[in-house]
Amino acid sequence: MRRLTLLATGGTIASRATPRGRAVALRAADLLRDAAEVGLDPAVRVDARDLPAASSFALDVPGALDIVRAATDAARDSDGVVVTYGTDTTEELAFLLALFHDGPAPIVVTGAQRPADAPGRDGGRNLAAALAWAAAPQARDTGASVVFDGRAWPAIGVRKVDALGLAAFAAPGRGPLATIDETGVRTHIAAVRRPAPLLPSPPADLPRVDVAAIYLGCDAAALDAARAAGARGLVLAGTGAGNAPPAVVEAARALLADGVPVAVASRTGAGAVVGAYAGAGADLARAGAVFAGDLSPWQTRLLLATALAAGGDARGVAAQCRDWLAEAGATARP
Repeated sequence: MRRLTLLATGGTIASRATPRGRAVALRAADLLRDAAEVGLDPAVRVDARDLPAASSFALDVPGALDIVRAATDAARDSDGVVVTYGTDTTEELAFLLALFHDGPAPIVVTGAQRPADAPGRDGGRNLAAALAWAAAPQARDTGASVVFDGRAWPAIGVRKVDALGLAAFAAPGRGPLATIDETGVRTHIAAVRRPAPLLPSPPADLPRVDVAAIYLGCDAAALDAARAAGARGLVLAGTGAGNAPPAVVEAARALLADGVPVAVASRTGAGAVVGAYAGAGADLARAGAVFAGDLSPWQTRLLLATALAAGGDARGVAAQCRDWLAEAGATARP
């Protein structure tokens, strides 16, 4: 008998229409009944629990870390954990789980694109697939993952790639871990690279790290505002393979010189960053910026914040990030 824990946190999967807009209406037991209508393995026992319900777009970092703490605690006493959650920030919650979970039991995040009272709702199907993946022997030691529309995606590198479509998630350049359908669980990636956690357990909060979007004609105003707001680190969502205009590069170099770590990701949605162009990425790399490989700016932000929470000076924080990225396969090992 496989023992799973279901943690319900709200989101579209648990929402129904109201005169004021969609609102959470279903509890964990309701979600489990919807999944059972699709089909669950009778050899799997599911302990359904409710966590405080919140819309993922309104959740703050301490709230997300509370979910991470509940999921990692449950994983110590279960063969697998499934978390139902809103899709807007799924890629961030899943990444936080990957940063802090190092046990053998899989932790799986799922949700829905259509609410529980909508025609063609997908919540029950997604939850049934997530429970099947969490219970599968192949999922053991895969760490954190996201299951959606019959695919299991690694938490590291996962992105929401469609605002409304049912196939809402992908991990560009990495591919799915498995397919889950009427035939069962078919794995595509035999081993998952799982770096050791930077911290032994989730803290109550993380240091402030801001993301500055790079776009045609932008200046350094976002970097100046982040510093004035007390950001301890900064991520550039760079153009192409990690570039920025001269004013931004100069402001980023000034931050680095003052001991504020800067990381570089790409706004493109796929592919890795590299410091290649003079006056742009190459200058940032020489100044000591961390190039975050194929991570999204949003996952890069959480990595940098966690490394800052682990302590050390800017050089040490950058080294921790680079080592973690290499171990995760996000960057090439130097």
